[in-house]
Amino acid sequence: MGRGKCSAILVVLGVMLLVCSVMVSAETHIVGDSKGWGFSVSYDSWSSGKTFAAGDTLVFNYQAGAHNAVAVSSSEYRSCKVRSAADSAATASGTATFNLKKGANYFICGVPGHCAAGMKLRVVAN
Repeated sequence: MGRGKCSAILVVLGVMLLVCSVMVSAETHIVGDSKGWGFSVSYDSWSSGKTFAAGDTLVFNYQAGAHNAVAVSSSEYRSCKVRSAADSAATASGTATFNLKKGANYFICGVPGHCAAGMKLRVVAN
C-alpha cells in the first residue's frame, strides 16, 4: 500500500512538473520591439527572425487614441476590413494583448487606412 501511494505522488509531481515547464516556456513578444505598433515598422521583417509558439503572448503598444490592434481572420487580414464598426475605432488604452493559438494568427490596425499602410501582422505559432 505504501508503494502505491508513493507511485501516485510521483505521477502527480511529474504531471505538475510538465505543466509548469509548458507554462514557463510561453514567451511574451512586444510587437515592433521599442518602436511598437505604428507606421514605422515592417512587421513582416519584425516577425521573420522570431519563433512563436501556441500560448505565447503578443503585446501591441501604440499611440493611445490613434490606433488599435484587432485579431482577424485570414480574409479580413488580406482585405484589411474588420467585422464591425467597433473594431475600426482607435482605442484610448494604447495597448492590446493577445495569446497565440496554434497555426496562423492575424492582426491588423482596424482604423481605416492603417492596415493598407502596413499595420498588419501575420504570425504562425508552432
